[in-house]
Amino acid sequence: MNENSNNDNRKEELEEIKELGTLSDLGGKHKIHCLTIIGEIEGHNVLPEQSKTTKYEHVIPQLVAIEESEEIEGLLVILNTVGGDVEAGLAIAELISGMKKPTVSFVLGGGHSIGVPLAVAAKKSYIAPSATMTVHPVRTNGLVIGVPQMMNHFARMQARITEFVVRNSGISAERFTSLMMNTKELVTDVGSVLSGETAVEEGLIDEIGNLNSVISGLYDLIEKDKK
Repeated sequence: MNENSNNDNRKEELEEIKELGTLSDLGGKHKIHCLTIIGEIEGHNVLPEQSKTTKYEHVIPQLVAIEESEEIEGLLVILNTVGGDVEAGLAIAELISGMKKPTVSFVLGGGHSIGVPLAVAAKKSYIAPSATMTVHPVRTNGLVIGVPQMMNHFARMQARITEFVVRNSGISAERFTSLMMNTKELVTDVGSVLSGETAVEEGLIDEIGNLNSVISGLYDLIEKDKK
């Protein structure tokens, strides 16, 4: 009976990883929830099937459940994203930043565009030495009506993102804007690509890390929170 129960639990865990990219019962020192945000953040529009996406309607209820759970002690967010829907990404970031439970983010590969607010939303942020953070202004695909109202809309949206990043990291608004508007680095675009070390030096990310140091950092936050 116990063996069947264990097998059923294992199947549920594998299904959870396959469908949502998450796992709660890791069997470690503290019970933490691992949430992966990879590919493109999918918002109100459904992306093509061949695109690797993170659906915000899957992530949002998970964050609420994690915050309310009496068993889960901390949240580890692993990021490797190319950006995506600004509204959806910022909504997820706001939820993470508002959690009472210890939260840690770890950028692997890349944290591009709206991935920057997602990375800084956690109480402590880490980045792999080989990872990068791409900072650039808000942009859109498709038809754009060239009127002042549209330009004002983009400016207000960018201001929301900048304010969030500044509030949750150690970078100033002036420096973040300067990195966004850099015209000397990207060939056909505006912005900056920051290596892991540079992202830490700029104050966007707290520390360079690896999986071991990231989990240890989350455990430290959990233990401090309990005290």
